[in-house]
Amino acid sequence: MNVSDNAESTTPAGKRGRGKRSRSTAVELAGEESTELEPGTADADQVAVNGGDSDVATAQPVDAKSAPENRATDGPFDSDEANPARPYVDLGGVKILPREGLQLRLEVEEGTQRVVAVGLDFAGSTLQVQAFAAPRSTGLWNDIRAQIRDQITGQGGTLVEQVGVFGPELIAEVPAPGPDGTPVLRLARFVGVDGPRWFLRGVIAGDAMQNEASRAAVEELFRSVVVVRGNSPMPPRDLIPLTIPKSSAAI
Repeated sequence: MNVSDNAESTTPAGKRGRGKRSRSTAVELAGEESTELEPGTADADQVAVNGGDSDVATAQPVDAKSAPENRATDGPFDSDEANPARPYVDLGGVKILPREGLQLRLEVEEGTQRVVAVGLDFAGSTLQVQAFAAPRSTGLWNDIRAQIRDQITGQGGTLVEQVGVFGPELIAEVPAPGPDGTPVLRLARFVGVDGPRWFLRGVIAGDAMQNEASRAAVEELFRSVVVVRGNSPMPPRDLIPLTIPKSSAAI
């Protein structure tokens, strides 16, 4: 079992840049056997989801929900839509379905001990997911997408907007420090889905950006995520609380 010591994290607020130090934990999710989580360290990169002007070229209003037409049946799922017989790993705000070769990483802020992101390593790729509270009747992705675009282009990155299997998405070359500290551009795909009172964002990198089989595998992984919004009142755009599981045993 390997622990990532350079995992990227995206926190729910703040300007993009070097974030707070975070502790990364990792575990193989190949089946239902319990596996103890091991701590590591990582720096957290930040892309905000709060505020931001939106001038995205779309036929929908900025606050319209953006999601695949078959979301309720094919995912990402609300907790009321998930198959209760499946052996999900319960992380509080999200549940992850184990599969062969999948490794889970959690980004935990050292100061607050709050889990701020879930990283999934699979099919030679990385998928980072975060779930946020959202209004019941309106969506967040159209507005958040514009803010991500503005932040990336403001730092010298480039991107294109396209329509994918989840709806509108961004393909970006994101400025980041290389292994020797020299700035490099990293290719990343930003996807988002508005669900019932929640918004789920994914950031994809690695082989899935170039390889069709890897891309399909990661897209299916994102679809399998279950969001647990809960009944407690939460301001829109607040990160739905995540928790560290006691083990990777089936819930």
